[in-house]
Amino acid sequence: MPDSWLLIGAVALGAALAGFVQGLSGFAFSLVAMGLWAWALPPQIAAPLAVFGALLGQVASFASVRGGFDLRRIAPLVVGGALGVPVGVFLLHNADPVRFKLAIGTVLTLYGLFGLLVRDPPRVTAGGSGLDAFAGLVGGVLGGLGGMSGTVPAIWTQLRGWKRDLRRATMQIYNIAMHVLTLAAYARTGTLDARAFHLFVLVAPAMLIPSYFGARLYHRFSEKTFERLVLALLLASGIALLVGGVRALGGKS
Repeated sequence: MPDSWLLIGAVALGAALAGFVQGLSGFAFSLVAMGLWAWALPPQIAAPLAVFGALLGQVASFASVRGGFDLRRIAPLVVGGALGVPVGVFLLHNADPVRFKLAIGTVLTLYGLFGLLVRDPPRVTAGGSGLDAFAGLVGGVLGGLGGMSGTVPAIWTQLRGWKRDLRRATMQIYNIAMHVLTLAAYARTGTLDARAFHLFVLVAPAMLIPSYFGARLYHRFSEKTFERLVLALLLASGIALLVGGVRALGGKS
Protein backbone atom coordinates (compact mmCIF):
# COMPACT_ATOMS: atom_id res chain seq x y z
CA MET A 1 0.00 0.00 0.00
CA PRO A 2 1.26 3.56 -0.74
CA ASP A 3 0.63 4.65 2.85
CA SER A 4 2.85 1.83 4.09
CA TRP A 5 5.74 2.90 1.88
CA LEU A 6 5.28 6.53 2.94
CA LEU A 7 5.35 5.43 6.57
CA ILE A 8 8.51 3.37 6.06
CA GLY A 9 10.19 6.27 4.28
CA ALA A 10 9.27 8.77 7.00
CA VAL A 11 10.46 6.49 9.80
CA ALA A 12 13.74 5.66 8.03
CA LEU A 13 14.46 9.29 7.09
CA GLY A 14 13.71 10.53 10.60
CA ALA A 15 15.95 7.84 12.11
CA ALA A 16 18.85 8.62 9.74
CA LEU A 17 18.77 12.39 10.30
CA ALA A 18 18.32 12.04 14.05
CA GLY A 19 21.08 9.42 14.28
CA PHE A 20 23.57 11.74 12.60
CA VAL A 21 22.67 14.70 14.82
CA GLN A 22 22.86 12.60 17.98
CA GLY A 23 26.22 11.14 16.97
CA LEU A 24 27.52 14.65 16.42
CA SER A 25 26.09 16.37 19.50
CA GLY A 26 25.44 13.57 22.03
CA PHE A 27 21.70 14.25 22.27
CA ALA A 28 18.62 15.42 20.30
CA PHE A 29 17.68 12.14 18.58
CA SER A 30 14.12 12.23 19.88
CA LEU A 31 13.56 15.88 19.05
CA VAL A 32 14.89 15.56 15.49
CA ALA A 33 13.09 12.31 14.77
CA MET A 34 9.80 13.47 16.27
CA GLY A 35 9.88 16.47 13.93
CA LEU A 36 9.20 14.01 11.09
CA TRP A 37 7.46 11.19 12.91
CA ALA A 38 4.81 13.45 14.43
CA TRP A 39 3.31 13.75 10.93
CA ALA A 40 3.24 9.99 10.27
CA LEU A 41 2.83 8.23 13.63
CA PRO A 42 0.52 8.55 16.63
CA PRO A 43 2.26 9.76 19.84
CA GLN A 44 1.90 6.39 21.57
CA ILE A 45 4.00 4.82 18.79
CA ALA A 46 6.39 7.72 18.14
CA ALA A 47 7.44 8.14 21.80
CA PRO A 48 8.80 4.61 22.44
CA LEU A 49 10.29 4.54 18.92
CA ALA A 50 12.18 7.78 19.65
CA VAL A 51 13.46 6.46 22.97
CA PHE A 52 14.62 3.21 21.35
CA GLY A 53 16.42 5.01 18.54
CA ALA A 54 18.06 7.43 20.96
CA LEU A 55 19.30 4.57 23.14
CA LEU A 56 20.67 2.64 20.18
CA GLY A 57 22.47 5.72 18.87
CA GLN A 58 24.03 6.45 22.26
CA VAL A 59 25.31 2.89 22.56
CA ALA A 60 26.60 2.86 18.95
CA SER A 61 28.62 6.05 19.38
CA PHE A 62 29.80 5.28 22.91
CA ALA A 63 33.11 3.74 21.83
CA SER A 64 34.05 6.74 19.68
CA VAL A 65 33.85 9.16 22.66
CA ARG A 66 36.30 7.74 25.18
CA GLY A 67 37.50 10.81 27.05
CA GLY A 68 35.94 13.10 29.62
CA PHE A 69 34.24 10.60 31.91
CA ASP A 70 33.94 11.75 35.53
CA LEU A 71 31.48 9.53 37.38
CA ARG A 72 31.64 11.74 40.49
CA ARG A 73 30.02 14.56 38.51
CA ILE A 74 27.77 12.41 36.34
CA ALA A 75 26.28 10.25 39.14
CA PRO A 76 24.06 12.94 40.77
CA LEU A 77 22.44 13.70 37.40
CA VAL A 78 21.72 10.01 36.80
CA VAL A 79 20.31 9.46 40.29
CA GLY A 80 18.01 12.46 39.94
CA GLY A 81 16.97 11.34 36.48
CA ALA A 82 16.02 7.89 37.74
CA LEU A 83 13.54 9.54 40.11
CA GLY A 84 12.14 11.71 37.33
CA VAL A 85 11.41 9.05 34.70
CA PRO A 86 8.34 7.59 36.48
CA VAL A 87 6.94 11.12 36.82
CA GLY A 88 7.35 11.65 33.08
CA VAL A 89 5.62 8.36 32.26
CA PHE A 90 2.79 9.34 34.61
CA LEU A 91 2.42 12.67 32.79
CA LEU A 92 2.37 10.85 29.44
CA HIS A 93 -0.65 8.86 30.56
CA ASN A 94 -2.46 11.23 32.92
CA ALA A 95 -1.69 14.85 32.00
CA ASP A 96 -1.80 17.03 28.91
CA PRO A 97 1.61 16.45 27.29
CA VAL A 98 0.90 19.06 24.60
CA ARG A 99 0.81 21.98 27.03
CA PHE A 100 3.79 20.56 28.88
CA LYS A 101 5.80 20.39 25.65
CA LEU A 102 4.77 23.96 24.81
CA ALA A 103 6.24 25.10 28.11
CA ILE A 104 9.47 23.18 27.50
CA GLY A 105 9.63 24.46 23.93
CA THR A 106 9.39 28.04 25.19
CA VAL A 107 12.22 27.50 27.68
CA LEU A 108 14.49 25.84 25.09
CA THR A 109 13.81 28.56 22.51
CA LEU A 110 14.57 31.38 24.93
CA TYR A 111 17.66 29.65 26.28
CA GLY A 112 18.99 28.87 22.78
CA LEU A 113 18.52 32.49 21.71
CA PHE A 114 20.09 33.78 24.91
CA GLY A 115 23.14 31.53 24.60
CA LEU A 116 23.71 32.39 20.94
CA LEU A 117 23.30 36.13 21.42
CA VAL A 118 25.18 36.58 24.69
CA ARG A 119 28.93 36.28 24.24
CA ASP A 120 29.78 35.33 27.84
CA PRO A 121 26.79 33.59 29.49
CA PRO A 122 26.70 33.28 33.30
CA ARG A 123 27.97 30.16 35.07
CA VAL A 124 26.27 28.34 37.95
CA THR A 125 28.82 27.43 40.62
CA ALA A 126 26.53 27.05 43.67
CA GLY A 127 24.32 24.16 44.68
CA GLY A 128 26.77 21.29 44.41
CA SER A 129 25.63 17.75 43.68
CA GLY A 130 22.14 18.43 45.07
CA LEU A 131 21.41 20.94 42.34
CA ASP A 132 22.96 18.60 39.77
CA ALA A 133 20.54 15.88 40.94
CA PHE A 134 17.60 18.27 40.59
CA ALA A 135 18.64 19.05 37.01
CA GLY A 136 18.84 15.30 36.39
CA LEU A 137 15.33 14.86 37.81
CA VAL A 138 13.91 17.42 35.37
CA GLY A 139 15.63 15.61 32.52
CA GLY A 140 14.21 12.29 33.71
CA VAL A 141 10.69 13.75 33.61
CA LEU A 142 11.24 14.86 30.01
CA GLY A 143 12.69 11.45 29.18
CA GLY A 144 9.66 9.62 30.49
CA LEU A 145 7.40 12.01 28.62
CA GLY A 146 8.97 11.20 25.25
CA GLY A 147 12.72 10.62 25.23
CA MET A 148 13.68 14.30 25.59
CA SER A 149 16.06 13.84 28.53
CA GLY A 150 19.13 15.04 26.60
CA THR A 151 18.16 18.70 26.58
CA VAL A 152 18.65 19.14 30.32
CA PRO A 153 22.26 17.88 30.63
CA ALA A 154 23.04 19.87 27.47
CA ILE A 155 21.89 23.06 29.19
CA TRP A 156 23.08 22.22 32.69
CA THR A 157 26.62 21.20 31.79
CA GLN A 158 27.01 24.45 29.88
CA LEU A 159 25.75 26.49 32.83
CA ARG A 160 28.24 24.63 35.01
CA GLY A 161 31.03 25.59 32.61
CA TRP A 162 32.22 22.01 32.04
CA LYS A 163 34.63 21.32 29.18
CA ARG A 164 33.51 19.83 25.87
CA ASP A 165 34.60 16.21 26.48
CA LEU A 166 33.11 16.12 29.98
CA ARG A 167 29.86 17.60 28.65
CA ARG A 168 29.67 15.03 25.88
CA ALA A 169 30.48 12.11 28.21
CA THR A 170 27.88 13.31 30.70
CA MET A 171 25.18 13.50 28.04
CA GLN A 172 26.18 10.05 26.77
CA ILE A 173 25.98 8.19 30.09
CA TYR A 174 22.98 10.14 31.36
CA ASN A 175 20.95 9.53 28.22
CA ILE A 176 21.74 5.82 28.08
CA ALA A 177 20.54 5.44 31.68
CA MET A 178 17.39 7.50 31.12
CA HIS A 179 16.44 5.70 27.89
CA VAL A 180 16.85 2.26 29.48
CA LEU A 181 14.68 3.31 32.43
CA THR A 182 12.08 4.90 30.14
CA LEU A 183 11.76 1.81 27.93
CA ALA A 184 11.41 -0.35 31.05
CA ALA A 185 8.68 1.97 32.34
CA TYR A 186 6.92 1.91 28.95
CA ALA A 187 6.99 -1.89 28.95
CA ARG A 188 5.61 -2.04 32.49
CA THR A 189 2.77 0.40 31.78
CA GLY A 190 1.76 -1.18 28.44
CA THR A 191 2.96 1.75 26.29
CA LEU A 192 4.88 -0.62 23.99
CA ASP A 193 2.80 -2.57 21.47
CA ALA A 194 3.43 -4.89 18.53
CA ARG A 195 3.52 -2.08 15.97
CA ALA A 196 6.28 -0.28 17.87
CA PHE A 197 8.35 -3.47 18.01
CA HIS A 198 8.00 -3.95 14.25
CA LEU A 199 9.23 -0.40 13.61
CA PHE A 200 12.20 -0.92 15.93
CA VAL A 201 13.59 -3.27 13.27
CA LEU A 202 13.38 -0.46 10.72
CA VAL A 203 14.87 2.25 12.92
CA ALA A 204 17.99 0.29 13.91
CA PRO A 205 19.71 -0.05 10.50
CA ALA A 206 18.51 3.38 9.34
CA MET A 207 20.26 5.29 12.12
CA LEU A 208 23.37 3.28 13.03
CA ILE A 209 25.67 4.35 10.17
CA PRO A 210 24.67 8.07 10.30
CA SER A 211 25.20 8.01 14.06
CA TYR A 212 28.71 6.60 13.65
CA PHE A 213 29.71 9.26 11.12
CA GLY A 214 28.25 12.00 13.31
CA ALA A 215 30.37 10.79 16.24
CA ARG A 216 33.48 10.80 14.05
CA LEU A 217 32.80 14.36 12.95
CA TYR A 218 32.47 15.47 16.59
CA HIS A 219 36.23 15.12 17.10
CA ARG A 220 36.88 17.85 14.52
CA PHE A 221 34.93 20.45 16.49
CA SER A 222 36.58 23.03 18.74
CA GLU A 223 35.25 23.81 22.22
CA LYS A 224 33.50 26.97 21.00
CA THR A 225 32.07 25.38 17.87
CA PHE A 226 30.66 22.48 19.87
CA GLU A 227 29.05 24.89 22.34
CA ARG A 228 27.37 26.86 19.57
CA LEU A 229 26.21 23.65 17.88
CA VAL A 230 24.50 22.54 21.08
CA LEU A 231 22.85 25.95 21.51
CA ALA A 232 21.62 25.90 17.90
CA LEU A 233 20.16 22.42 18.40
CA LEU A 234 18.45 23.51 21.62
CA LEU A 235 16.94 26.48 19.77
CA ALA A 236 15.79 24.27 16.89
CA SER A 237 14.38 21.74 19.36
CA GLY A 238 12.45 24.44 21.18
CA ILE A 239 10.98 25.81 17.95
CA ALA A 240 10.03 22.28 16.84
CA LEU A 241 8.25 21.65 20.15
CA LEU A 242 6.40 24.95 19.90
CA VAL A 243 5.29 24.32 16.32
CA GLY A 244 4.22 20.76 17.13
CA GLY A 245 2.38 21.88 20.26
CA VAL A 246 0.52 24.69 18.48
CA ARG A 247 -0.39 22.27 15.70
CA ALA A 248 -1.69 19.73 18.24
CA LEU A 249 -3.73 22.40 20.04
CA GLY A 250 -5.18 23.51 16.71
CA GLY A 251 -6.23 19.96 15.99
CA LYS A 252 -8.07 19.76 19.30
CA SER A 253 -10.07 22.93 18.69
